[in-house]
Amino acid sequence: METRDINGNGLSASRIGLGTWAIGGWMWGGTDEAESIRTIQGAPDQGVTLIDTAPVYGFGRSEEIVGKAIAEAKMRDQVVLATKCALEWDDNGGVRRNATKARIRKEVDDSLRRLRTDVIDVLQVHWPDPLVDPRETAEAMAEAKAAGKIRAIGVSNFSPEQMSEFSTIATIDVAQNPYNLFERQIDKDVLPWVREHDTRLLAYGALCRGLLSGRMHGEREFPGDDLRNNDPKFQQPRFDQYLAAVDALDAFAQENYDKRVLDLAIRWLLDQYDHTFALWGARTPDQLDAVANVPGWQLDPDARREIGRIVDRHVTDPVGPEFMAPPARD
Repeated sequence: METRDINGNGLSASRIGLGTWAIGGWMWGGTDEAESIRTIQGAPDQGVTLIDTAPVYGFGRSEEIVGKAIAEAKMRDQVVLATKCALEWDDNGGVRRNATKARIRKEVDDSLRRLRTDVIDVLQVHWPDPLVDPRETAEAMAEAKAAGKIRAIGVSNFSPEQMSEFSTIATIDVAQNPYNLFERQIDKDVLPWVREHDTRLLAYGALCRGLLSGRMHGEREFPGDDLRNNDPKFQQPRFDQYLAAVDALDAFAQENYDKRVLDLAIRWLLDQYDHTFALWGARTPDQLDAVANVPGWQLDPDARREIGRIVDRHVTDPVGPEFMAPPARD
């Protein structure tokens, strides 16, 4: 598996990371703890050494499962551990933004405990808080780094303007944003910013919540509180547009590379920027098997342009990931 320095200071990780929002059970309607632990413990065998989680996934459960899996397998030195902060939740499951110093200080200690580690490799501000000056948030992150509790500072879902303001206080090592073949909004703003500042990009939603897996069909239903019930891409008539694009992309991948659409989607993402890391959500160990199809080939500029034309030709009413944003506090 390809690796990159994730913070510009010797912290190396695989360019494909395991995103544990699926394991947390908050976004995808439940989880099997034993299966989740096997998935995490099997990730390094597939070359996946970056594990990304957050306190809000399962309201602490995802971090606890990740910590348990790593501790039981004694694999802490094999992985780069990334988590987040600056979201809070109540007893009814309501989630709100809170990027105050007090909240971040508490979350750092809570995450260290749940993850069963002495240091978090990458801590990311999960969402910007419109009620808190980004510089106050940056000061809290810098304090955690100076105290040796975190190794690298990241922000997630920040605009270039917010990142620039944050950067006046603390260097941003990592920016995490939604990015995939169907959600390319950051091409216009965030991607130029991270290139200019040599910042690492963690792309979440790399397979667009399973749309780019090649396993979706028009009659697919999503149980319970599955996030996709609220994603406009999975509602008709848009759903058929995206599925048609997937079929065309799959045909292109097979004809030109003897690959499938899933392989193409991840390869496209990694080839957009040398310091991109693609987060791959998996519930079971076998869902990581396809990772082996990503290294060893690349897409040239002509291929990337044609892929963009295929998407634009089929998806005539595109929609971004805006629906995922949690509310601010009252």
